[in-house]
Amino acid sequence: MKVEKSSNSFIKPPSGDTNARVPANKPVATPTAQQGVSVDLASTTNQLRNMESSVVSAPTVDTQKIADIKQAISEGRFQINSSKIADSLISDVNDLIAADKR
Repeated sequence: MKVEKSSNSFIKPPSGDTNARVPANKPVATPTAQQGVSVDLASTTNQLRNMESSVVSAPTVDTQKIADIKQAISEGRFQINSSKIADSLISDVNDLIAADKR
């Protein structure tokens, strides 16, 4: 017995009615440059450049804060708030779980 590929396979058309289906062996019209499709990325490009310059100019490490913490540790006055740390960890995990469900 020979099994052949079914000729009844369907694909979704690229535009129009999302419920409509056309047979896979039928050609589907796609937009071309001749049909006047244009894209303007200038505003997006400008936004990305502004974001990049903001990130580049932002300090990656707060050296003064690090020095203050080192000093507090060496003097024995650095207090660890375990409740605040636990709350932050739980919040981060909840955020990750919520993002994973999307």
